[in-house]
Amino acid sequence: MKYFLIIFLLFSLSLKATTIHVGKKHAIKSVKRGITLAKAGDTLIVHGGWYKEGNIIIDKKIVFLGKDLPVLDGEKKHEVLSIHADSVVVDGFKVIRSAYATITDPCGIKVYNKSHVLIQNNVLDDNFFGIYLQNSQNCIIKNNTLKAYGKEEQKLGNGIHCWKSKDILIIANRIDGHRDGIYFEFVTNSVIWRNIANNNIRYGLHFMFSNDDAYITNVFKNNGAGVAVMFTKNVKMFNNYFEENWGDSAYGLLLKEISDSYIFNNRFARNTSGIYMEGTSRIKVEKNSFESNGWGMKIQASCMENEIVNNNFLKNTFDISTNGSLVLNTFNANYWDKYEGYDLDKDGMGDVPYHPLSLFAVLTENTPSAMLLYRSFMITLLDKSEKVLPSITPDNFVDNKPLMKSLPL
Repeated sequence: MKYFLIIFLLFSLSLKATTIHVGKKHAIKSVKRGITLAKAGDTLIVHGGWYKEGNIIIDKKIVFLGKDLPVLDGEKKHEVLSIHADSVVVDGFKVIRSAYATITDPCGIKVYNKSHVLIQNNVLDDNFFGIYLQNSQNCIIKNNTLKAYGKEEQKLGNGIHCWKSKDILIIANRIDGHRDGIYFEFVTNSVIWRNIANNNIRYGLHFMFSNDDAYITNVFKNNGAGVAVMFTKNVKMFNNYFEENWGDSAYGLLLKEISDSYIFNNRFARNTSGIYMEGTSRIKVEKNSFESNGWGMKIQASCMENEIVNNNFLKNTFDISTNGSLVLNTFNANYWDKYEGYDLDKDGMGDVPYHPLSLFAVLTENTPSAMLLYRSFMITLLDKSEKVLPSITPDNFVDNKPLMKSLPL
């Protein structure tokens, strides 16, 4: 009897939910009018067309569906879509031309202090901020395309911006041309998965004060810099691609004041620096590929207790660089294509330890203009001499078990 009552109640609730259609060929022409008529639990279907209705506010739990990609146009005057209710679904819209304002941060779509909101399958074009979660939780941002066109950092917002939120999923979005592709500040227990962030002015992904998060299988290509993780702990960074992030201060991955994190099975290719580490501790860098970068890794003297193990270093101008003589980090069982040692016992590891820090890398760290001498005979001779009789490079900056063959990563 109890189960029958439950089924009856669920059936009764489903009967109360209705579907409202908005469009030129329907009785209701206005999106705002449709929202006003809808009740909690209803579905509002907006049919293809161009809707210029200022700031559209969703203040009740509804499923907000676009059919044939209807356009919501902020006309450069308004925040386009504001969500002030829990459990809202926004699916299938083209949201364009939000206002620009540096104090109020108008957006294409913004969620205000709510939970269980799903934003998926939308196109956001030419907005100040794209999708913004403010003090929200258990929300999903999935399969959206975000594009902006500004050329100056101060005149652009971020593609997907999350502030003071938790339990967020950012999945399979494409972000192009924003200030930061994805930005996390005070965001915890969240996952960024299968996104592509290209051509963003500052960073493809930017973390600030955001602990216990993970970003997995993303592509960060041709941004001002790939990813910056700052003032953070317990971050998992797995299976990502950091590519073509070039510039005077560009990195595939910038780590600043972070600890207790894991960098596993990523590819760093054709960046000014693959990884730049400053003030980091207890970071494990394992089974990554560093290929054709200016510097594979820059590890500043402020870093300690980091472990670099089982990585491939291939065709980098410099594999490793540092700005100090004190070495408090561990290198073990990496493959270095510049290693010229031998393996008499055939155990797959070089019998002679490898010092990955070249003399010229130390010189250019202190005097960047010395790069003019790169590939000169004199520098080659100095590097060879330094390997035989180290005098400037730290003795303990060493991989005692260098691999003879690259790892199949």
